Amino acid sequence: MSTNNTNNIKNEDLGLHFLALARASSSSMGGKREEEDFEEEEVPTELNTINSSGGFLVVSPDKLSVKYTSVNLHGHDVGVVQANKPAPVKRLVYYFEIYVKDAGAKGQIAIGFTSESFKMRRQPGWEANSCGYHGDDGLLYRGQGKGEAFGPTFTTNDTVGGVLALTVILFLLSIYISVLRLVRSYLQHYGYEDTLNSFDLAGKTTVPPVFVAQENGFNEQDNVYALNQRKTLRQLIRNGEIDAAFDKLRNWHPWIVQDDKSSTCFLLHCQKFIELVRVGALEEAVKYGRMELAKYFGLAGFEELVQDCVALLAYEKPQESSVGYLLEDSQREIVADTVNAMILSTNPNVKDLHGCLHSCLERLLRQLTACCLERRSMNGDQGEAFHLHRVLNSGKKAKC
Repeated sequence: MSTNNTNNIKNEDLGLHFLALARASSSSMGGKREEEDFEEEEVPTELNTINSSGGFLVVSPDKLSVKYTSVNLHGHDVGVVQANKPAPVKRLVYYFEIYVKDAGAKGQIAIGFTSESFKMRRQPGWEANSCGYHGDDGLLYRGQGKGEAFGPTFTTNDTVGGVLALTVILFLLSIYISVLRLVRSYLQHYGYEDTLNSFDLAGKTTVPPVFVAQENGFNEQDNVYALNQRKTLRQLIRNGEIDAAFDKLRNWHPWIVQDDKSSTCFLLHCQKFIELVRVGALEEAVKYGRMELAKYFGLAGFEELVQDCVALLAYEKPQESSVGYLLEDSQREIVADTVNAMILSTNPNVKDLHGCLHSCLERLLRQLTACCLERRSMNGDQGEAFHLHRVLNSGKKAKC
């Protein structure tokens, strides 16, 4: 067998990993994924424009952008808007980011985490049980009126993000070197290039240069491999632009889509079909299914997901049906993660393909879970079983 054929087989194993995730979603319907020991939970999908501080007279149709039009006359004249769902605590890592379209005359923009009962006329970080990174002064506020040195200021046209992991709120520009390394590798691994650039800018002004040491044959150079391409493809897939994603892959990494019956091509074709159903183009979806999905019927590992995709056509409100999970953002993420991992696997310097599946931060948290389970096993399985999401919840309650 030639070296190229051997590599293709090994790389296809990565695609099968994500296909298994997609099939797990199909069989469990909101239950357990193969690599998770806890139930799925809802995640933020848009802004909560109903329970806001008011003053947002301009709201975009997709509820992802708002404009504060009130006049800032005093400290309590603040426009605050939360997401429609809490940040998920059952996930090993949760990441979000904002893009500042217009910071206003004073540039008083902030990003942060707050409780549900947070006073909606205060900046995050000014009240108890909240944490906020403020763009006008670059300070981090943690429930007090006094901020601490954190990162650079940010303003119009800047992208800022935050990470929630374990019981610690890890903002984009952490002041702790060990956390910086992990967060930076997470951004690199998943192709968040714009946020990574802001991250690096902060590192130059607040802390010594941050580099992730080589680990198990997977180092920082491997993490930044094809970073811009991976960023572009993730954005396209997240936006449902599957045809554009196919075109980019054929141009940049043709071998990934050269086998039309590979797991990666299959997931992309399924997602294209799903996007057509999402926008109500049912006739076009039927034609696409006959042309692209029919060939997967009868193939081991593919048929179950194909059947779920086709079943979307049977419902007037498919999002409320038993196969509605396909229309959730998490399904797009599976496809985006698949493409991301496959591109990382094309790096000739990668020695361990498993490193393409998860970031260093996620592997660390998985190791923590395994260690806790092993400790319980050595204790005769006595005591309550370890569940990471319970640790996360207890940590949040302890801080309240």
